[in-house]
Amino acid sequence: MDLFSSTMSDDQTPLAERLRPQCLSEVVGQTHLLGEGCPLRLIIENDQLSSLIFWGPPGTGKTTLAQVIAKSTSSRFVFFSAIMNGVKDIRQIVARAQEDRAHYATRTIVFVDEIHRFNKSQQDAFLPALEKGDLVLIGATTENPSFEVNAALLSRARVFVLETLSVEEISQLLQRALSDPRGFDDPPTNVDESAIKLLAHLAQGDARVALGNLQLIVETANGATIDEPFISQTLQQRALRYDKGADEHYNVISAFIKSIRGSDPDAALYWLARMIEAGEDPLFIARRLVISAAEDIGNADPRGLQLAVSAQQAVHFVGMPEARIILAQATTYLASAPKSNASYAGINDALDEVRQSGALAVPLHIRNAPTQLMKDLNYGAGYRNAHNSASGYETQDYLPERLQGRQFYHPVERGYEKIMAERLRFYQQNAEIENGQTNEVKQENVENNKITSDEQ
Repeated sequence: MDLFSSTMSDDQTPLAERLRPQCLSEVVGQTHLLGEGCPLRLIIENDQLSSLIFWGPPGTGKTTLAQVIAKSTSSRFVFFSAIMNGVKDIRQIVARAQEDRAHYATRTIVFVDEIHRFNKSQQDAFLPALEKGDLVLIGATTENPSFEVNAALLSRARVFVLETLSVEEISQLLQRALSDPRGFDDPPTNVDESAIKLLAHLAQGDARVALGNLQLIVETANGATIDEPFISQTLQQRALRYDKGADEHYNVISAFIKSIRGSDPDAALYWLARMIEAGEDPLFIARRLVISAAEDIGNADPRGLQLAVSAQQAVHFVGMPEARIILAQATTYLASAPKSNASYAGINDALDEVRQSGALAVPLHIRNAPTQLMKDLNYGAGYRNAHNSASGYETQDYLPERLQGRQFYHPVERGYEKIMAERLRFYQQNAEIENGQTNEVKQENVENNKITSDEQ
């Protein structure tokens, strides 16, 4: 395979390839990067190109931008596939780039498609050439480069995040395809505006999908009117962009949990529907609901955890598609419930203390004493059982001496936890009264002892 050859267009070339922008002015979308005064535009216009990584969903223009950059900066462009090529090919590219730089002062841009599919050794193979400036690397990835690109390569590149194209931007591309000479030899004239909007909506921000669908529609129409019913009949429903093992998976579940935490049942139902429609494992969703019930609702509504656990069991028992109803009930209940993360924050605080202070000794009076030796060593001595008190509460220290008075649990003043907070305050007030009385008795004993001593 010739790594330096260009793809020739012909009648079989996909519409998306024929319409690929040749300059910055033709690029649609990514205005946060390419607008006047924006970072990537300045880099291109000032010819200050360094290694770049484009991170974004499919069909947002990563390859297009790399080709536009190569043409705008008068560099030779080499397309490199992380799926098709290996380390041997990298060495070939580097040797050619060194030769061109030395003899022709020509800069080489290597565009690595799906760079996240490279293993560590393949990524490392580029490093010496990047260090010497023999070539410029532009990587494209749909996955989070923080996890998929090794640190050495990532530190030598600037990461630019490309955004999903809007329906309006996709519509603009479709309209251009119908009028651009590179589009159709015999462009259709009977295309409804509503059909363009529907095609743009079905593409879900992917320009390649939008143009591919348009090409299929035009070729299938054979002169017929292209309207919404025709598109619905011709195109099958496209699966939602959602990879269970990739970044979008975590983005959607994060949005789902944060919507519950933010008490927005409508948003929570939307993200739930996104996961269900994309084929997410319903038990995964149920497990996340159980976690959210403890983490975000907690004791503000203890029934939340009971409902979430019941939902998990019911989802396992019933299965899809009916399980969606159970998940929806649990989702709306948790999203509408009062919120408290006091238990979650409390255990984290306690864990931090344990890691800092280590294994502090258990106070003697709350140690178990199953043997006579332990009793002789005062294990359990002085322990007062709360059940033997009329109030069901006994004032005594349960924390190690060093941590006495330390508070980890801070109940909020919402929902049922407000009642718990009032109860704890009542216990504390009783403790303060009891401690005050105990101190008075101690002071009285001291004074009595002093009198006795004086008399003697």
